[in-house]
Amino acid sequence: MRRTTAGLAALLVLAAGGLTGCSADPPEDTVAAFLNGWQSGDLNDVGFITANGGGIAAPEVLTGIRELYGDLTGQPLAVTAGKTTENGDNATTPITVKWTLPGGVDWTYESTVRSSKAGRDGWAVVWEPAVVQPDLAAGDKLRLRRVASERAAIQDAAGKPLVGPQKVVVIGVSPEKITSFPKLRNGLTAAFKKVDVDVDFDKLEDTVGKSDPGAFIDVVTLRRPDYDKIRSQVRPLPGTVFREETRLLAPNRVFARALLGTVDAATKEDIDARPETLATGDQAGHGGLQQKYDDALRGKPGLSVVIAKEAADGETEETEIFQSDPVTGTPVKITIDTAVQNAADKALAGEKQPSSLVAIRVGDGAVLAAANGPDAGGVNTAFTGQVPPGSTFKMVSAYGALARDVVTADTVVDCPKTFTVDGREFKNSHDEELGKVPFHVDFAKSCNTAFASLAPKLTAAGLQEASAALGLGGTWDLGVEASSGQVSDGGTGTELAAAIFGQGSTVVSPLAMAVATAAVANGRFQPPKLVLEPAPANPGEAGPELDADALTALRSMMREVVTSGTGTALKSVPGKPVHGKTGTAEFENGSEETHSWFVGYQGDVAFAVMVQKGGAGSEAAVPIVRRFLTSLNS
Repeated sequence: MRRTTAGLAALLVLAAGGLTGCSADPPEDTVAAFLNGWQSGDLNDVGFITANGGGIAAPEVLTGIRELYGDLTGQPLAVTAGKTTENGDNATTPITVKWTLPGGVDWTYESTVRSSKAGRDGWAVVWEPAVVQPDLAAGDKLRLRRVASERAAIQDAAGKPLVGPQKVVVIGVSPEKITSFPKLRNGLTAAFKKVDVDVDFDKLEDTVGKSDPGAFIDVVTLRRPDYDKIRSQVRPLPGTVFREETRLLAPNRVFARALLGTVDAATKEDIDARPETLATGDQAGHGGLQQKYDDALRGKPGLSVVIAKEAADGETEETEIFQSDPVTGTPVKITIDTAVQNAADKALAGEKQPSSLVAIRVGDGAVLAAANGPDAGGVNTAFTGQVPPGSTFKMVSAYGALARDVVTADTVVDCPKTFTVDGREFKNSHDEELGKVPFHVDFAKSCNTAFASLAPKLTAAGLQEASAALGLGGTWDLGVEASSGQVSDGGTGTELAAAIFGQGSTVVSPLAMAVATAAVANGRFQPPKLVLEPAPANPGEAGPELDADALTALRSMMREVVTSGTGTALKSVPGKPVHGKTGTAEFENGSEETHSWFVGYQGDVAFAVMVQKGGAGSEAAVPIVRRFLTSLNS
């Protein structure tokens, strides 16, 4: 607890006072001197007696006050007196005591000061712990206790919680209960495999060796349904211990995890970074929206004042005498759709390589899903990744070429096996050669050399213009970290030729490509939106209407990719017709490894899929899209 030096200094001054004579002044004056001295630390003009009439020195009074204060030592205090009532040699004065507690919380209550002149020439204050607070007795201490606030939920657009309280079981081990660590390891490994959980047992063994014999060492926390699947296996294992809790969790373990983040016990690092906000035992957001909006979601804890009294058995009993109510957190409302997110997570579940899928509603740019795999936690690559888009970028450059009348869909554009620009040779995947074919065929079959040959006609300015029109490289705020991409300046002939089919220095995120695809489907760029409440300060503005003729041709070409081009595996998926573009992105000179991409739309849902080191777009990204759309439309 933070303490002010001024209040403590006042008490130290008070300690310097000794036993003084009684006052011949009216009892009101004696009480006023006591209250002033109580607050200022100067009791030289005040006489004290005990409740049984014996004398007591001011330093003893100070010691009594200091011991009673406990956790309130140093907190600002103001005391005022009411009307004194005399009854012979005795008098009582009601007082109002006002504390300012941590966080600016006010605690005000009434107490009473007794004074007496029995057997004396003047009035003396009767010192007793009840003066400080009516319920206090000798040996008691005032203690502060935080009262946890109720954490608010992250909600969907309709206000339904996406994250809510769910029962979990913490599986741990206790060193004193372990009879054989190898047997414990084998038993837990077999059980955890059933719920797809990996544990670093070497690290666990080291922790066990360094821990107190009776310690509860956390191993893993499972949702209750997952725990029930392995309960009969882990319960009998010598060494296991268990703790049931309730935590704020998403519908399932992988649900938009990198985007949402998690809520866990505050770590030492959390508390050190925010000592005014967090304390041991608090829950805190880690990663994603839970961390960014932690202060709003967690609300404001209340504060309780208790009297701590040591009982006869040595235990401490606490009695609450004041509480400031905690303030419930404020929900954060986002656009994620549960059905779409579940379909996205399910689509990535079988992919072993790092992968991401973003889905956007075409009509308004609302992000419906943001999935990352195979480990759903960690970095939200779906939003923040910056990788070459490969041939998915042909959607952008094709729009630019069509809008600038460089070509039409039917213009014959040669697709040779190789094409050389300023001494650099460009080639097609698998050394493919289409010959002289219409531009829509070049697009559907993803011919790099055809696009490289169009680069001088499109120009660097044309590429930048088309990219900006579809929202790439723009400024928009979703309420969470996200990359809109960075498009090559096409400063040299070879750079422009590479950039026109998504190589060179162009880098994008899956979100950025989903936004560009939604613009093609919609007819204009809509800034993406995720956090609805609290609304971001600078969400961005919608772009102008796109070239209608160019879009008509481009959409037809994107449909041809699915019907007879590189994305034919999507031709029979349920639902409305799929339009899209595959992509294979080189990311390291001299390496044969490539990122696999697919961007597309079906009805009012635009999407982008990226699989790191996944090979060709048709090899990894397209099967994910197939699973996504099949699940979404089933």
